Amino acid sequence: MKKLITLVVLAVLAIGTANAQDNDVIGKSNIKLKSRMMTPEALWAMGRIGGVEASPDGKRVVYQVGYYSVKQNKGHQVLCLMNADGTDNRQLTTSAKNETDPTWLDTETIAFISGGEVWAMKADGSERRQLSKSDGQVEGFKFSPNLQKIIIIKSIPFHEIIKKNPDDLPKATGRRVTDLMYRHWDHYVESIQHPFVYNVNNDRTINSDGEDILEGEPYECPMEPFGGIEQLAWSPDSKTIAYTCRKKTGKQYAISTDSDIYLFDLDSHKTKNLCKPEGYKTPEADATHTLADQAVNSQSYTTNSGYDQNPQFSPDGKQIAWQSMERDGYEADLNRLCIYSMETGEKRYINWKSDVEAFCWAPLKDKQAQLYFLSVWHGCNNMYSIDKKGGVKQLTETWDDWTSLQLANDGKRILATRQSLSAPTDIYMVTPTAKKKTGNNSSAADIQQISFENKHILDQLTLGKMQQRWVKTTDGKEELVWVMLPANYEEGKKYPTLLFCEGGPQSPVSQFWSYRWNFQIMAANGYVVIAPNRHGLPGFGQEWKEEISGDWTGQCMDDYLSAIDDAAQNLPFVDKDRLGAVGASFGGFSVYYLAGHHNKRFKAFIAHDGAFNLESMYTDTEEVFFSNWEYDDAYWKKNRTQRAAKTYENSPHKFVDQWDTPILCIHGEKDYRIVYNQGMGAFNAAKLRGVPAELLIFPDENHWVLKPQNGILWQRTFFDWLDRWLK
Repeated sequence: MKKLITLVVLAVLAIGTANAQDNDVIGKSNIKLKSRMMTPEALWAMGRIGGVEASPDGKRVVYQVGYYSVKQNKGHQVLCLMNADGTDNRQLTTSAKNETDPTWLDTETIAFISGGEVWAMKADGSERRQLSKSDGQVEGFKFSPNLQKIIIIKSIPFHEIIKKNPDDLPKATGRRVTDLMYRHWDHYVESIQHPFVYNVNNDRTINSDGEDILEGEPYECPMEPFGGIEQLAWSPDSKTIAYTCRKKTGKQYAISTDSDIYLFDLDSHKTKNLCKPEGYKTPEADATHTLADQAVNSQSYTTNSGYDQNPQFSPDGKQIAWQSMERDGYEADLNRLCIYSMETGEKRYINWKSDVEAFCWAPLKDKQAQLYFLSVWHGCNNMYSIDKKGGVKQLTETWDDWTSLQLANDGKRILATRQSLSAPTDIYMVTPTAKKKTGNNSSAADIQQISFENKHILDQLTLGKMQQRWVKTTDGKEELVWVMLPANYEEGKKYPTLLFCEGGPQSPVSQFWSYRWNFQIMAANGYVVIAPNRHGLPGFGQEWKEEISGDWTGQCMDDYLSAIDDAAQNLPFVDKDRLGAVGASFGGFSVYYLAGHHNKRFKAFIAHDGAFNLESMYTDTEEVFFSNWEYDDAYWKKNRTQRAAKTYENSPHKFVDQWDTPILCIHGEKDYRIVYNQGMGAFNAAKLRGVPAELLIFPDENHWVLKPQNGILWQRTFFDWLDRWLK
């Protein structure tokens, strides 16, 4: 058992409440359930596994876990250690500060971040000492292989777009904005991250003077909004850094996804772009029209015009691989694996039918594989290998989502994390093998679970059973539908049923575990969940995925209705008179559209952070490339394409006159992707029309809901609304 500083949570789940006795340090919960049904409090009591890394000798694993206190309304990150077989699992850190980003310096020393500084400790948690002195500015780090240098990510002031206020007006809150991309995701862009290289002393302390490898460049690295230290890599000889950067600002940044992989040579201080020919200049573009048919996507070298990111050197340093999208302006293009020869400059691409979600190099001595990667296919994110000729072999075939992978450093195993619709993330050891099993859990690998972070909670819960179903679509194809049964399911009974509408619009309905859109908590509340992999989702071929762009209200909406109609007609446990539709982001847009086009199928709707007025959305959102690619043209253009005309003509706000069903609208005021006026507009329209409606607005949340008490309020409001209209 882990020696954890305990947050004792008594969850009175029968009535959906919990009392917590919090210590100053939030740790793992000892939770005793009074009901076997999942509640929001039980979800927030679960530990959330983060970064994982194997020791250099492959014998131990260090990892990060986040624990949350509802009472304190915050989380706490700690570091844990176990043997590579899962034994001797224990907590290493007990500080009141968050301690994150663990990495091994040698077989007995672990480096990590605490209080914005790089620290080190022995593998037993002793001899803690601070290595950096940056006034708490460290946001990420990566030591060179020879441990003589370190990359440190820090934020620097950025006033290219939002001008600095005069020094004699220190209390002024206004922002003078001069270009686009003045805010991103959930914040105003008044600083950007840069990577600095520092020398490391023999005692592993870090010198105070570092070199900004983007000195004088107004570009961010890592890239917002989600990039981290994985966007940079050291060469095995510690002489070169590969980094990801989109070298654009303002309007050009807002309309483009064109990021590249750069090599920075530490001796010459010269930088080389691996994605573009020398002297390349980006063609002029119409910022109000899709880049799909513009010059940037018609050049002979357009194979690297889209997102290129997350480089990794091969173990011998002779090659470098990264994830690569071909077309500029398309954030959901096929995510390929590009392999670059350091000697010849030749690039080759792995020919695979779906997106590469994550990857790692195999050991040099591995005769069977050159790389391993994760990819979604038919609603599951599984593990694959690539041989030296580019051939792909599937290693796992489980109904799960594998979410990360890396070498276990013992020359034969892969350290990975996995989750499913019925289980949160845990850590696994995967050994590729020639064996082949049969059934739903067949694989060409031996799989060993080595962490059981939330077993003490899951063992007390009655979970819903999941089924897989294939449903005929109106265009003569078939869509995969996940069906979750109620946790208290009884043969012969009928249950209220929810149609789950996925976001993205190109995000898979895979075996994901969510702490908000959690199918098991819906099952615990007595609902059947119907979750279709409609047109537009990855894992069914690129043609299927791309049919969503320019057709937000066409085939994908028919797919939703095909799935719920099939369930109502053919599943005996579905009550066709108690149907609801719920979703977030594009799923929220879907709900707003279905509200005007459902022919009285549904009795309740819930839309979270959904687009309601697409004309407004075009200029509201910060990443203009998204609207351009999905809509084709700005709404004011007289010569807009037929796809653009269809998009705007079918915006949900134009069908409010047909709304007749109760609707709950949810939105975060710090959501700059789909701005909160969309949710407020939908709610106001419903109320003015006389449709029963509520609005749940979060002044301090973005496109997600991240704070514990807000998360529980979200869940309680969600089920209060559904229960009111469907039970």
